Amino acid sequence: MAIQLPFRFGGAESPAPLDGRARHSKMMDYDQPLVWSVLLLMLFGMVMVYSASIALPDSPKFANYKNHFFVQRQAVFIGIAMVAAAVAFRVRVQDWQRAAPYLFIATLVALVLVLIPGLGVNVNGGRRWLSLKVFQFQPSELMKLFIVLYAADYTVRKQEYMHRLSKGFLPMALAVAFVGLLLLLEPDLGAFGVIVCIAMGILFLGGVNAVWFGGIAGMLVTIFVAIIMLSPFRRARLFAYLNPWEEENALNKSYQLTHSLIAFGRGELTGVGLGASVEKLHYLPEAHTDFLLAVIGEELGMIGVLITIGMFYWIVKRAFDIGRQAIAIDQTFAGLAAKGIGIWIGIQTFINMGVNLGLLPTKGLTLPLMSYGGTGIIINCVGLAILLRIDYENRQLMRGGRV
Repeated sequence: MAIQLPFRFGGAESPAPLDGRARHSKMMDYDQPLVWSVLLLMLFGMVMVYSASIALPDSPKFANYKNHFFVQRQAVFIGIAMVAAAVAFRVRVQDWQRAAPYLFIATLVALVLVLIPGLGVNVNGGRRWLSLKVFQFQPSELMKLFIVLYAADYTVRKQEYMHRLSKGFLPMALAVAFVGLLLLLEPDLGAFGVIVCIAMGILFLGGVNAVWFGGIAGMLVTIFVAIIMLSPFRRARLFAYLNPWEEENALNKSYQLTHSLIAFGRGELTGVGLGASVEKLHYLPEAHTDFLLAVIGEELGMIGVLITIGMFYWIVKRAFDIGRQAIAIDQTFAGLAAKGIGIWIGIQTFINMGVNLGLLPTKGLTLPLMSYGGTGIIINCVGLAILLRIDYENRQLMRGGRV
């Protein structure tokens, strides 16, 4: 007859199985629904990139490209992103924390290099890319990820000073201001807005003094308004956004917005059918990048748009759930980083969708995981791999294991 011996699990004694074998926890090692949501969004995005770009070779600008050029490159980018994500997942969260300041500084250097003539690549009047021969690399996308890690690490290191201006809030504000200066010189106001939201969100979650937070938030709004009003191009775009259907605006500054709205109107509830969009036929510029949601709305209707929104909502919700869980088991850096990734994906998705739907002025921000582009999708996947790593370590620690 087997003897039943007690064993200790999570600080409480439980009876051992009668056959002497330890029971294994039924908890999965990773968040399977989150992984599937990310994979489905990327694959869905690839289909829509193909649909949105298939007619581009008919225009003189892309006359040398084949119909499947963009979808092939997107498939390659997704493959690279999956490899990069697998590597990132293998790195422990504490190693990411140690490396955060150095990664932040290295990305600052890359942002400076972009501004040097001969190194930075000028596209459509913006100097935002570094040429890596095979594809063009956008350092501002990298900064979105590393500002998450740096702000989370900073908040943990300076926790006792977070209620003071000089030692707590001000150094981080100056770092973000320097990043903003470099981004405005490119110029890339959209990326600057996302990075400010990430940093401010993490500082708020980290317990920064509410008075200072409110004051700085008000000052930032004033700065953004001043930047827009002092720039003739941005000011003209804002006024055109407020009245997009005026003939002069519809044919000029609001051209993209009006055709995006026409695409949504044509799609109605169920859409005109996959591949049947008219607006992508050289009416709607950048349909495969910034305005991919408009093509989804036209071809798959409101149902397709709502499904897309729901999947992004699930990713952001899980990021905050994972962050809350990490903080509950005293993994503060991991918790803030997870929530920061949720803020990043959520804010960029909201801005892109808001621009497509006419809720926000036109800005050049892609739809995460879906829009065509190499740097964006690779960095998105690395960030989400770090989120999965945080979730994995949470599960290991809750089992009583070690990471």
